[in-house]
Amino acid sequence: MKKRFFSLSTSQIIMLSFLLTILVGSILLALPVSSATNEAVPYIDALFTATTSTCVTGLVTLTTASSWSTFGHIVILCLIQAGGLGIITILSGIMIILQKRMGLADRILLQDAFNLNSLSGLVKFVKRVFIGTFIVEITGALLYMIVFVPEFGAKGIWISLFTSVSAFCNAGIDIIGSNSLCNYATHPLINTVTALLIILGGLGYVVWWDLLRVTKNFKKQKLRCFQSLTLHSKLVLTATAVLILAGALFIFVFEFGNPLTIGNMSLFDKIQVSLFQSITTRTAGFASVPQENLSNGSAMVSLFLMFIGGSPVGTAGGVKTVTIVVLLASALATVRNRNEVTLFNRNLRKEAVSKAIAVTATSFATLFISTLLLCASTNANALNILFETVSATATVGLSRNLTPYLDTFGKLVITATMYLGRIGPISLAVAFTLRKENKNIISNPTEKISVG
Repeated sequence: MKKRFFSLSTSQIIMLSFLLTILVGSILLALPVSSATNEAVPYIDALFTATTSTCVTGLVTLTTASSWSTFGHIVILCLIQAGGLGIITILSGIMIILQKRMGLADRILLQDAFNLNSLSGLVKFVKRVFIGTFIVEITGALLYMIVFVPEFGAKGIWISLFTSVSAFCNAGIDIIGSNSLCNYATHPLINTVTALLIILGGLGYVVWWDLLRVTKNFKKQKLRCFQSLTLHSKLVLTATAVLILAGALFIFVFEFGNPLTIGNMSLFDKIQVSLFQSITTRTAGFASVPQENLSNGSAMVSLFLMFIGGSPVGTAGGVKTVTIVVLLASALATVRNRNEVTLFNRNLRKEAVSKAIAVTATSFATLFISTLLLCASTNANALNILFETVSATATVGLSRNLTPYLDTFGKLVITATMYLGRIGPISLAVAFTLRKENKNIISNPTEKISVG
């Protein structure tokens, strides 16, 4: 049995680890002790909640704060943390704590889980991931307590911890109430802490360590800090800044006079709410304004930002910022009739371009199929359906108030979409691809076709 398990590919193991976690979580949430009423919730809702927690999405069919007991909240938080860090990372961390030796197979599995390019320094990398995550989440919880403890008393400590973990893991699930963070839309501290946690989780651990490396040598490098970063970090930081600022600007313009969102707010509050909306669409899922009240223009901007998501090797979902940058650079190189794709005076490998195309294409395929299936099961507005499926595909968690009204088939569609969005459609395709040795040494003939 052990031999057969380890004969699985790394993609298959990662896929099955998430699936097993979801199933265990759904069973626990289906128990009466997990319900706030001590009566077991329908299994489909338990499965949906376990999936949205493990896949750090945030779409919910039941209000998290009032539908689940303390035990249920603990289960959900554990699933969020496991899903945010990754099941393989959690297991590797346990092995390190128990001082178990990590073999080559374990290292390769961990390398694939983090999508890293090298096997060197993996144990040190995992340790830094756990320490960094702990420091960030605890700091976030302590800052939240400044607001939540005076408001909720001792319960505010638990709410602060839950919200901090959920924000850093880009899950968007909270136990405050039924309207996410709408009651704190204009609260500077809640906005700032949540936004920073979302951004830190979305940047990715590789960027963290690169920024720390450059910071240590700040005195020597001075104005050359950005140039000293790796190409990956430059792409992530640049794309993140551009998307957040551009998204906030568009939302500010589209919502400026909308009385249902920011129309009646002060200029400062309009700016911070617009900025928060732009940040939370990067797969975080917290809402400071009802998403169904957004204008069509803002909804379309949100769809674009949601689909892109965060950055690789982090807690965010989506096709990732680097993927989109590589695609745009590749398109620009083609238009300019250049053979090499260049970014920041560095040529990209062809494999990076091919993978970017594959990731985007498979995500679009998942999005199209889930949208088509959801259209068949509900008569909701087309924009609301698309918002729901993009949110599920990119593991965002924002909804235009459609999730609670899904029928059983609709819940199953979104559940499957969230799962595919988290593990990645391309990983699923690779997992089910049988590797066969290619004995055909004769290549096929090449022929030109017309494109575009």
